[in-house]
Amino acid sequence: MEGALMTKSAADLGTLPEWNLGDLYPAYDSPELKRDLAQAETDSIAFETDYKGKLTSLATSGKLVDAVRRYEALEDLLGRLGSYAGLFYVGDTRDPVRAKFYGDTQERLTNASMHLLFFALELNQLDEAVVEEALKGEALAHYRPWLEDIRKEKPYQLDDKLEKLFHEKSVTGYSAWNRLFDETISGLRFDVDGQELAIEPTLNLMQDADGAKREAAANALAKTFQQNLRLFSLITNTLAKDKDISDRWRGFQDVADARHLSNRVEREVVDALVESVREAYPRLSHRYYKLKAKWFGKEVLPHWDRNAPLPLVPMRTFGWNEAQDTVLSAYRAFSPKMADVAQRFFTDRWIDAPVRPGKQPGAFSHPTVPSAHPYVLLNYQGKPRDVMTLAHELGHGVHQVLAAPNGALMAPTPLTLAETASVFGEMLTFKALLGTITDPVQRKALLAGKVEDMINTVVRQIAFYSFERKLHLARKDGELTPDQVGELWMSVQGESLGPAIELREGYETFWAYIPHFIHSPFYVYAYAFGDCLVNSLYAVYENASDGFAQRYLAMLSAGGTKHHSELLKPFGLDAREPKFWQGGLSVIEGMIAELEAMEG
Repeated sequence: MEGALMTKSAADLGTLPEWNLGDLYPAYDSPELKRDLAQAETDSIAFETDYKGKLTSLATSGKLVDAVRRYEALEDLLGRLGSYAGLFYVGDTRDPVRAKFYGDTQERLTNASMHLLFFALELNQLDEAVVEEALKGEALAHYRPWLEDIRKEKPYQLDDKLEKLFHEKSVTGYSAWNRLFDETISGLRFDVDGQELAIEPTLNLMQDADGAKREAAANALAKTFQQNLRLFSLITNTLAKDKDISDRWRGFQDVADARHLSNRVEREVVDALVESVREAYPRLSHRYYKLKAKWFGKEVLPHWDRNAPLPLVPMRTFGWNEAQDTVLSAYRAFSPKMADVAQRFFTDRWIDAPVRPGKQPGAFSHPTVPSAHPYVLLNYQGKPRDVMTLAHELGHGVHQVLAAPNGALMAPTPLTLAETASVFGEMLTFKALLGTITDPVQRKALLAGKVEDMINTVVRQIAFYSFERKLHLARKDGELTPDQVGELWMSVQGESLGPAIELREGYETFWAYIPHFIHSPFYVYAYAFGDCLVNSLYAVYENASDGFAQRYLAMLSAGGTKHHSELLKPFGLDAREPKFWQGGLSVIEGMIAELEAMEG
């Protein structure tokens, strides 16, 4: 039955692309992959043999840059292998052949990279004066941003043996628990009115025009989550304790400090963001959901109606070609160069769009490595939100392509800035669509959809962050029962969504499927950071568009070479200022006010 449903959906939407991983390797068992895997192992050992214990002499003799270049080449090779294994695996996480290949490859890459651990540790043992003298050489100066980022990690690094132990044990530690979560989620089935559906189409029904289907999907989700709650609780408890142990050994003071460090953002900046958003809950989510309940002729809405389409407004379906044209034309109106980069994702098969049994749910753009190109995963089902998701992930993809020339060490972007291009791409697409609609009912529906997306990106993600903080702090005092986790979840959800959303029985389990809690603790505030940043950026664009596109593309091209304060300076923006966050939130308030005005 599930296969028949997928076929019908694909037929309605047109031909959906599937990615060509051959740009990385011809096949999982290809001679090329086996050769590179063996080469990575050999070269990693040789790197350790050649350089361990010798960095001081290399730095003083001007030859440190040779070691950095070799390290960068190894990072690219290991990244290519890891990227292929991960992308191949997520195409069907139920396939035991793929799962074994992924697990075996991860083990071998972990073992190989153990021989590289010493490099960052020894770089941080170099005297500051020695490093500064070495950086006077033009070749090494190219890597200054990376070296400076490495040295920010110095206070939290352990000795070589402990770092190796942490690294090697990750295969049987947090990485194994991550994999268990992924395979469990992909294998779950939800009984919706007699149909056994995977999680992605079940979640998709929560946006169906039929209220009965939304309710049935919500109840099916709650039932299956409840049946698996002990496992999800065990995974969550174990990973929270694992993080606590790591943080304690490394000397991080706050549960989120490790994430702030990796994001290259100060704790006080994040705290200012969180406080600003929480203070705005009544002006944003509470206000909007009260208005939405009114549209439905109710005082309150059950939680399964939170993302429901507006009543009496036909749900528009976008075929794949229309979605492609919509996003690319919006990108092109802003910058032909940006559209040209995005076009390659379609022409060169860098996108995997269909919903398939066993395929990882959700969406992402994987940067892979600078010597290759990104790949985008979607679960495309033709809804307006799916078009926005395409615009979002292509924004990531364009960013990753533009940053790639910085090389494997400096192309990666902190999460706080990684969301900038994606959310900006969404905004461009939304504004382009809005400009084509004259019918007031359709305009209201599109505007409401955008407001909901922004609430989901800003309010919901800050609520997620608040939940994670509560959970990780509570876990320090002992293991949490499923009911205790559910209580923490309900407390932040009720606060953020407001009195117009009624959290019915079963919603207390909905924390269980959020992958960010498992894969990237405290990742979620990056979405709110990116959305507010983009709102502020877009206001600058609308008020002074001359030269903006060039400055914007230059910001994306910088990759991880600059701090957020440096990147925002050309636009006259400063994330340390409270008014920065208020400006971003006021954009959402303005859209809600426009919707209220439509009520007459």
